Amino acid sequence: MRTNTPLMTDLNQAFIAPPARPPFYLRFGLWIVKRRSGADLLPPRLLTWYPRAAVSSAVVEALIAHDEGRATERLLKLVRMTVSFTVECPFCMGLNSEGWEKLITEEELHAIQGLTALEDVPSFSPAERLAVEFARLTSQTPLRLDPTVGERLRAEFTEREIVVIASTAAQVNYWARLIQGLGCPPMG
Repeated sequence: MRTNTPLMTDLNQAFIAPPARPPFYLRFGLWIVKRRSGADLLPPRLLTWYPRAAVSSAVVEALIAHDEGRATERLLKLVRMTVSFTVECPFCMGLNSEGWEKLITEEELHAIQGLTALEDVPSFSPAERLAVEFARLTSQTPLRLDPTVGERLRAEFTEREIVVIASTAAQVNYWARLIQGLGCPPMG
């Protein structure tokens, strides 16, 4: 198999290096990622080896939810961080935990990390507790959701909010698997 760059062997690097010159039509997208994130992130640069993956991943990322009804910025941060810690993706933990101290407490952080039981943190609302539990369940392999989970979700959230929470958890799971599959080291 012929490639334009050699495989990297340094444990602080991904399995492959990004292309020296990404396709011209993806450079604007890379500029947007760098501007929005404040960093030159490795995963988007690696995806430029296969433009279809780069474009489809960019579309998914561009359409993420930030604040939808009771799926607030805080609740979605809890979901993103929970998935990151559940799937043990260091890169995702760093990216999705950025600014956590503005939205959650240290005690809540410990619960998301699994160091403290969710029910022992009184500052979580019932909706937040359920969203964190759901994010954990959808991040485990094999995926097994008891039908009562759906009943509890329907009792707590609207249909739209359930889709926002589920798609947010799925999005972080997608990135975690992709980032780990490419061997990306943690941020920073």
